[in-house]
Formats: sequence, structure tokens, C-alpha cells
Amino acid sequence: MPSIFAEYSFGHGLLTVLAFFFLVIWVWLFITIVMDLFRDRDLSGWWKAVWVFVLIVLPWLGALIYLIFRGGGMRDRAIEQQRELQQATDQYIRAAAASPADELSKLQDLRAGGVIDEAEFQRLKAKIVAR
Repeated sequence: MPSIFAEYSFGHGLLTVLAFFFLVIWVWLFITIVMDLFRDRDLSGWWKAVWVFVLIVLPWLGALIYLIFRGGGMRDRAIEQQRELQQATDQYIRAAAASPADELSKLQDLRAGGVIDEAEFQRLKAKIVAR
């Protein structure tokens, strides 16, 4: 009984690696296109459904058509999303990094400037200290 590996040559191994490479590239491309579709705010839900349908029914042709017609905006949409994520992260860090001492200092400045009265100062100070 001959072994399967006896008929599996170096050339078959290279073709297997090449096929696996193209499979990984295709999955990466499909995920990138679908992410770009759902990231786009200008495209209606119906057009998104049409593009997903085309990508499923005619995968390679659909991907090429998508890249030709909508590929130019993919970079802009990705940059916009990264900018929004960075702004949200920065805002969270600023909010989390604010110490009670900083907040008390700001309250004292507001009281000294006459923006808030003594009762409001004491109420807000108690709230900050209670945290």
C-alpha cells in the first residue's frame, strides 16, 4: 500500500503553501472590504447589502470591482475611524487622570472668581471628597 507522502513532492508542497497564502490574502481582503463597507456612513443599508451579496456570489470579481470603484475612499475612512478612536481614548484618559486635587483647585478658582458661592463650593467639594 503506497503512502500519500511518497507521492507528495517538493513542488506539491510549494503549491500547497502558495494556495494557503492566497487563501489568507483572500480572507484578509474580504474582511477589509466588509469592514470598510460598514464603516462608510454615506452608503445606505441597501447598497451595503448589495455589495455583500456581490462579494458572496462573485467573490473575486466583486472584490476587484469594489476596489476599483470604492478603493480610493478606503484609506480616508480608515483614517477617520482611527482619528475618532484616538479622540475617544484621549478624552477617556483626560477624564480618568483628573485628580481630586485638580478638581478642588478648579473649584477654589471658581469661588475666588465669584462664579459659585460658598454653599455651592461646599456642596461640590463634599461630592469630590466623597469619591
